[in-house]
Amino acid sequence: DVFEQPQHIGHKKIEFHISTEIPAVLQINTEKEEKNGKDLYATTEEINNTGFGRIFPAPSSNDKMETEEEDDEIPSEFISRKDLEKNRLSREEMEKFSVFKNYEPGDPNCRIYVKNLAKQVEEKDLKFIFGRYVDFQSEVERNMFDIRLMKEGRMKGQAFIGLPNEKAAAKALKEANGYVLFEKPMVVQFARSARPKQDANEGKRKK
Repeated sequence: DVFEQPQHIGHKKIEFHISTEIPAVLQINTEKEEKNGKDLYATTEEINNTGFGRIFPAPSSNDKMETEEEDDEIPSEFISRKDLEKNRLSREEMEKFSVFKNYEPGDPNCRIYVKNLAKQVEEKDLKFIFGRYVDFQSEVERNMFDIRLMKEGRMKGQAFIGLPNEKAAAKALKEANGYVLFEKPMVVQFARSARPKQDANEGKRKK
């Protein structure tokens, strides 16, 4: 009796009245935002357009092109064209050396002959120079690349280098002839066509 008895009123019905129309205030705001966005876009575009004239990308791109040309896309484990040119004798300088006196490049083929090598020259030094004319990604070219450095007897200071093709050999001859290695200029020529020794001896006998 102390507590009042709950009265049964029945279920309350809750209703929401949502109108699909956007209130005028909100609509104005969104329009403003859109407009501002457009203005912002326009101004950044204008800034870009006007600012473009002040940017000077030309020198940097030229530098990039030059370095690409110099390196000739050769891996760094081999000599760069720039270094080859830097340490190569000029034609006038070559004339002063007796080793270049009767220089003849010889008949083009894929093997080159190098002489006037300093005694401390090793195969790795020749690989460092002539490896730049070989595509080491290609198994065929890799197998054709061959260095024979003579360290004894009268052939001392000479080397035969097999390159993948005549074009590579011609390029190597042009760029490496006169290159100063250990203070001695290399004399680079096309190797004479190497025939088996037996054939050469037979030819001599016939003569």
